[in-house]
Amino acid sequence: MPINVLVHIANEEPILGDIEEMPVLTDTLLILRNARKRDGKDVHFLAENVTTVVWPWERIAFLEILPSEEDEEIIGFVRE
Repeated sequence: MPINVLVHIANEEPILGDIEEMPVLTDTLLILRNARKRDGKDVHFLAENVTTVVWPWERIAFLEILPSEEDEEIIGFVRE
């Protein structure tokens, strides 16, 4: 099951995408699938038909792990 992430690349807008598994300390690259902007539009510096992008960790400032739909269903706020 893909993990939704928000990748903050140095000197660029954050990019949404999917990763197959959580990164570990020994990884040197991040493989991102279905890269898109926050609003779902194409990333301007990628070709239209690109589905997978590989970035070196040295270009990434930080990575946000977004909750999946399953997590949102399990953990939620209840108002009465």
